[in-house]
Amino acid sequence: MRFSFLLTAGLAAAIPLDEQIFGRPVDLGSKLHGEERRTARGDPEGNGFHSGYFYSYWSDGRGSVDYRNQANGTYKATWTNVGNWVGGKGWNPGGPKVVQYNGTWSGRNVNSYLALYGWTKNALIEYYIVESYGSYNPSSGTSRLGTVNSDGSDYDIYRTQRVNQPSIVGRATFYQFWSVRRNHRVGGTITIANHFAAWEKSNLKLGTHDYMILATEGYGSSGSSAITVKEVGVEGVPYPNEPDSRRDNN
Repeated sequence: MRFSFLLTAGLAAAIPLDEQIFGRPVDLGSKLHGEERRTARGDPEGNGFHSGYFYSYWSDGRGSVDYRNQANGTYKATWTNVGNWVGGKGWNPGGPKVVQYNGTWSGRNVNSYLALYGWTKNALIEYYIVESYGSYNPSSGTSRLGTVNSDGSDYDIYRTQRVNQPSIVGRATFYQFWSVRRNHRVGGTITIANHFAAWEKSNLKLGTHDYMILATEGYGSSGSSAITVKEVGVEGVPYPNEPDSRRDNN
């Protein structure tokens, strides 16, 4: 989510693992002190419900992001010379759903990725099922814990830790769980339960589900995406009675 910073492999190699997680610097000074704030375009940052889906959108304020919620499970985004941004649509709470997504993503050659992304509480866990990544491999700098074959590809499993960093409950120390797809794609079915079961076998235990989105993320890059997501076997939107709403990010 909003605390996920991708770096080039060369820069990541110069940073000790306890100071970066999958290429993410722990210094959030530019966010906290409002440096290089961009001119807002598109929908305002925050999280809530739109057109029957949950959404979340955050940036660190550097560069320009034009994020726009569209009808049902669709969102579009264009980013230019950003520091870090992440956003998308999905569910709150998440869980072991079978989801289907399609669309476009131009991040193949820049620092960006496309992932099923979520959080749990008790235990506090941030997790990613990475479908595609660009110029930086998010598994760099850590050890593989296992592999799961799902939806036409092997995914490599990793765990990392964030110490005293921002989270959905404020600053905290928490683990991140990762499944990183070997055969990149932009569109298909994600059988989330397969990843949850594989993480459990690797002694990676989730807590109570909070939100879960099909996210686009960019760091130090420019690009665009247009993604539509839905749950397989479910007609209509997941939250038909939720009015459009927004609240500020933590």
